[in-house]
Amino acid sequence: MNNKTLLYITGPTAIGKSKISIFLAKKLNSEIISSDSRQFYKEMAIGTSVPSINDLKTVKHHFIQHKSILEDYSLGDFEKDCIKKINQKFKNHDLLIMTGGSGMYADSIIYGIDKFPEIDKKIRNNLISLFKKNGIKYLQNMLKENDPTYFSKIDLNNHQRIIRALEVSKFTGKPFSSFLGKKKAKRKFKTKILIIEEDRNKLYEKINNRVDLMIKNGLENEVKSLIRHKNKNSLQTVGYKEFFEFFNGNLTRNEAVLKIKKNTRNYAKRQITWNKKYIDAIKVSSNFSINKILKLIN
Repeated sequence: MNNKTLLYITGPTAIGKSKISIFLAKKLNSEIISSDSRQFYKEMAIGTSVPSINDLKTVKHHFIQHKSILEDYSLGDFEKDCIKKINQKFKNHDLLIMTGGSGMYADSIIYGIDKFPEIDKKIRNNLISLFKKNGIKYLQNMLKENDPTYFSKIDLNNHQRIIRALEVSKFTGKPFSSFLGKKKAKRKFKTKILIIEEDRNKLYEKINNRVDLMIKNGLENEVKSLIRHKNKNSLQTVGYKEFFEFFNGNLTRNEAVLKIKKNTRNYAKRQITWNKKYIDAIKVSSNFSINKILKLIN
């Protein structure tokens, strides 16, 4: 199956990855694998900018809204399910398209998952206690001191990711980042990576406009319907956690919207940093024509 190709289309949030992926899938008679870890959940359609019903009908998508936030669905679960689906689909396709902004999930398909030692549960429980007592800033400072490399890459508002990095660091005496990228899984297909780029100011304008559209489409009510599940890891997501702060009385509505825009811009910066490691990737502007992209990837 080494004549099969997985085309991974990536780039910062709001840049238009889905639109380009759908155009290419139509041209190439292909299907789309989503590696967006928040689009998995059917309760989070507006805040994760799930493709329209028409787009989902036009091109077959996989791993979009196939789970509930009430279900546990790990990175390992995704890798296993996705590789199985890809192998099935390559029986009828020479090329499949994968897209999404969750770099760790895409990397699990391209490279496999890094192996970590089994950690003493006492260490994790102690870190959870520190988080509850001192807050996330305390953990952020610990991570910055222990592993500045990983500190610069992750969502610093995701306390579970920080705790995971710290428990590995404390147990092994080595930075969490030193375990990343050590082993590559042997895949039966080759991967091409296409990075969509945009002028920073134009990207920020797109982000702000998309947040405004989400608000118009009913993001506030979507978040309100999920408030009883606000501690779920899947909801520790930009667009949701800020409205939870509003509902708790910690922010005004306008402050929440502005914070969503700011946090989304910061998320885009981290995505751009993450994508710099794909040194052999093809890079194109977001306004490149589909025909030009087709020539570059063929």
